[in-house]
Amino acid sequence: MIQTLRQRACNSWLVPCAMAGALLAGAPAPLKAADDPRVWLEKMNDALESRNYDGTFFHLSNGRIETMRIVHRVRAGRIMERLQSLDGPGREFVRNNDELTCYLPDQHTILVEPRPDRGPFLGSLPRFGADTSQYYRLEALPDVRILGRNAHVIAVNPKDQFRFGYRLWLDDKTAMPLKTQLCDSRGEILEQILFARLDMPDNIADSELAPAVKSEGMRWVRQGPTQDAPSAGLTGFRASKLPPGFKLTVEGKQTIGGASAPASHLVYSDGLATVSVFIEAPSVPEEAASAASPDIPRDQPLEGLARVGSGYAFSTVIEGHQVTAVGEVPAQTVEFIAHSVKGSPDAVRPDAVPDSH
Repeated sequence: MIQTLRQRACNSWLVPCAMAGALLAGAPAPLKAADDPRVWLEKMNDALESRNYDGTFFHLSNGRIETMRIVHRVRAGRIMERLQSLDGPGREFVRNNDELTCYLPDQHTILVEPRPDRGPFLGSLPRFGADTSQYYRLEALPDVRILGRNAHVIAVNPKDQFRFGYRLWLDDKTAMPLKTQLCDSRGEILEQILFARLDMPDNIADSELAPAVKSEGMRWVRQGPTQDAPSAGLTGFRASKLPPGFKLTVEGKQTIGGASAPASHLVYSDGLATVSVFIEAPSVPEEAASAASPDIPRDQPLEGLARVGSGYAFSTVIEGHQVTAVGEVPAQTVEFIAHSVKGSPDAVRPDAVPDSH
């Protein structure tokens, strides 16, 4: 399952973000309404969703640099996007409204899966709700010039150890993110995206959204959709405790790869950071499998922590079920949530751990 998650998480660099740097010396001057960081984040979200754009950027992560091209078009209410790696095997991701097709030449595979999140590839950036400010601090840093444009610099600082922080350089005229960073609690940059070119044409031709990858001879895999669970709960499995601010936002089931049965899928979010939890029932009860064929090797359950893009995945076994939590969050967050998953009725309403700020 980790391999499948790695495939699905190869988009982790689609989620550009960042953390605040050093505070300005002295007391900050009062902000004008137009300079309010929250206002600029709202402008950025609107620009990413409503504008046409075609750009080339550098993605820096884990000591690697990858050159990417992104094309985003909005026409008659429909969104089409194409993300292309210009280095290595040339992976491509094409989204047609609510369906995502991943072209993976190095694996000779084309993966098709639903994308219920209607946000753009570059849209998984800070979206503040009414209570998000309890867990993050917003700060406007001095304006700079980048890519030949004036830019506002917005810092998003986490107030505890359960989430990463963000820094964003937003174009003064369009609010598009020209540069983004994601940093850990020590201030070390985990991921960075820097645009080398960014155009916003009125029209984008269909040919600019067509994949360059040749599909002949490649294996097609269609990922099952996440199905809504009944109100009473799909399986009764829940996280009994959660880090401050995290809430259950999605509950359903999803077929992962070639699995014969769907896994339970829970999504916990604080409004910015998101953790997906997959709960898989054993395909064959261990006792029955041992009695029937004691010498036939069976898939061993996954245990432990793995790096997935700029985030982490943590797997364990709870009540005979494989539980994997994955997200662009610190390792302790996925471990905390995975370990707290329970199948008992009293786990339906999780309690948050005490705030640490």
